[in-house]
Amino acid sequence: MAMQLDQVVPFGRSLDEYVQMFDLSDRDLQKSILGVGDGPASFNAEGTAKGYRIHSIDPVYIFYAEQIQQRVLAVADGIINQIKATPNDWVWTYHRSPEALKQHRLQVAETFCADFEQGKREGRYTIEELPHLNATDGQYDLGLCSHLLFLYSDQLDTDFHVQSIAEMLRVCREVRIFPLLTLMLQLSPHLQPVLETFRDRGFNCKIQTVNYELQKGGNQMLRIGRL
Repeated sequence: MAMQLDQVVPFGRSLDEYVQMFDLSDRDLQKSILGVGDGPASFNAEGTAKGYRIHSIDPVYIFYAEQIQQRVLAVADGIINQIKATPNDWVWTYHRSPEALKQHRLQVAETFCADFEQGKREGRYTIEELPHLNATDGQYDLGLCSHLLFLYSDQLDTDFHVQSIAEMLRVCREVRIFPLLTLMLQLSPHLQPVLETFRDRGFNCKIQTVNYELQKGGNQMLRIGRL
């Protein structure tokens, strides 16, 4: 038993983690990118500093930066303690230890919070949540969804996954989702229905192995785009 969470928790990832999780090439990073459910990730802050065009959405953006940081601090120890209690369920190549993982997550949140208020004024962070997005058809080149769909399979059913991915594909030319495992380290039961649904709708669906792995076996992402 790897992880027990009753709801989505605000843990964010860095730009480098996004690059590895989603196999982002230099060409990908020049595209217009929508980060769905980014939470307190520093992907937007770091990417914007490099000149990338990133728009992040999450319902947690209704709060101020200090409130979001407090939410991260409130859940950090509980998550790390669960990880320490299940040492065989994790791969320590990128993050060298539970303590290093915690420090990385807290640093990511600090970077996010330092950028959040300005980014919100600039329209880079907006309060939205799946399965409905406030964007026009094809507005973005690439949509990325990190640690939300598939991971929270017990909380979010198949219909939610299908509706959410369909909405992402409405506004993005290509969608990438990572990871494909649930919190219990099992392949999501929603994955096969999603594959069947979108292949039937004329999309190309590809499961791709990536270089990033923290959950044991969690080194695959789903890519969906037009044929």
